[in-house]
Amino acid sequence: MDTQYAEARSRVETRSEGDVRIVVMAGEFDMDNVADLRTAMDPGAPGIARFVLDVAGVTFVDSTALSIMLQPAMDRPVILAGTVPGRLARLLEITGADLAFATASSVAEGIVMIVPPRQG
Repeated sequence: MDTQYAEARSRVETRSEGDVRIVVMAGEFDMDNVADLRTAMDPGAPGIARFVLDVAGVTFVDSTALSIMLQPAMDRPVILAGTVPGRLARLLEITGADLAFATASSVAEGIVMIVPPRQG
């Protein structure tokens, strides 16, 4: 696949507010265009206490992209902010990944909300 085309199908923007990394995702994410998402969601990033993902503009996520979204959730909160699109919500539900993410109505809420520690 043409790399330029793959990257044109998705957009990842990041910013930080204190120890919170905000990741805005838009478009289609699959194994051909996840490099920017992988960088944004680096579970080894120093000084990041939580990730807030604005997923309202996501139209498709494959298992590769979902895996990248899940990696930081092993040891810190990952919050899906905004309205989770139907296709993504369905993927999260059928894979059980919905249990790994907290949800917030907005990025602002995701930044400040209390997230209980994960069980076991």
